[in-house]
Amino acid sequence: MTKVHIAFEFTDDPFGGGNQFLKSLRDYFISKDVYQQDISQANAVLFNSHHQISQVAAAKHKYPEKVFIHRIDGPMKLYNNPSDRRDDIIYTVNKMLADATVFQSLWSQQKNHEMKLPQKPFEAVIHNAANEKIFNAVGRAQFSTDRKIKLVAASWSINWNKGFETYKWLDENLDFSRYQMTFVGNSPVEFKNLQHLPPMDSKGLAEKFRQSDIFIFASRMEACSNLLGEAMCCGLPVIAPNSSSNPEIVAQSGQLFDKPEDIPRLLENIINNYDYCLPAMRAPSIDRVGKAYYDFMQKVCEQTTRKKFGKAAYICLLAEILFWKIVNKI
Repeated sequence: MTKVHIAFEFTDDPFGGGNQFLKSLRDYFISKDVYQQDISQANAVLFNSHHQISQVAAAKHKYPEKVFIHRIDGPMKLYNNPSDRRDDIIYTVNKMLADATVFQSLWSQQKNHEMKLPQKPFEAVIHNAANEKIFNAVGRAQFSTDRKIKLVAASWSINWNKGFETYKWLDENLDFSRYQMTFVGNSPVEFKNLQHLPPMDSKGLAEKFRQSDIFIFASRMEACSNLLGEAMCCGLPVIAPNSSSNPEIVAQSGQLFDKPEDIPRLLENIINNYDYCLPAMRAPSIDRVGKAYYDFMQKVCEQTTRKKFGKAAYICLLAEILFWKIVNKI
């Protein structure tokens, strides 16, 4: 039986979507008795994006017999800025360390290859999934048009590309006699009409979702948003940009917009068809996603020829990682 280790520094504090998803994936592996906290006892090591890459390189050098599988984000040059160097180190690490690659969406796979990420013999596209023990619709507030419609949005990052121009437009133009809207998380915008709450842990965020009617997501460039899946698992129809991976994730569970001015009309569409939206929810389950990860990792363990990673390559990669960290810090 393949035993799995996730090389990632987990935190229980409010943090980014990757941390939330990987915690759920770890819990799934633990529930199936295939997780190893001790990397030396694992057959397959899953590592994430540009995180912990020095430690992953050391582990690959120490354990060349193990399979290393790289979960890739981005391309970050698209949703951050063209000078973002994280893609460069991710591609280098993927080439030198990874036996296989997992992409979070078809869009991310296509765009990363267009940005010159070499193709691996073993690749998989697996969407993210929410922890359904936390993110679920149990006890959700009943929808009603006899009160203000409750909208909710959230973001951990303050990057403007996360959709803050859209949230600013809503703050200035939404009909607040008909709607009330809450933003949870960090924001570079000082809202006048939106209620702004600080970042919440998963349980707090899930409860806020269950108290709401519609989730508004504004980030245009996403490999695969965890927030979308979490909101959908809590029973919320969603409104999201018609770009990047969003159409893949939203499917029939909401509406897609091209510009902020579209949102009031889309809100009316959802409100007038609310009962229809709910049965259309297609949030991926952690059981299905976890099984897809495990089956893929087991396949790679059984069929791949392990990548050689000698001392010279290890030293060269460590030097490149060090240079990247210095430049990135500057």
